[in-house]
Amino acid sequence: MFSTGQIIFAAFFVVAFAFFIVLSYKKDKKLHSKNYQGVKWVGIIFIIFLLILFAIKYFLKN
Repeated sequence: MFSTGQIIFAAFFVVAFAFFIVLSYKKDKKLHSKNYQGVKWVGIIFIIFLLILFAIKYFLKN
């Protein structure tokens, strides 16, 4: 399906992409912690909201 060259390119691309994402995150970590202090609570509330929706769907289906 894929040639050997394409698989090698994809592997190098994924490794390089992940490396640069981690590097960028580490560089901006102090700035993110200052600007996005309450974002984890928004994420937790969002996940709870989704779980409630799935529970409602499950109980109304049965």
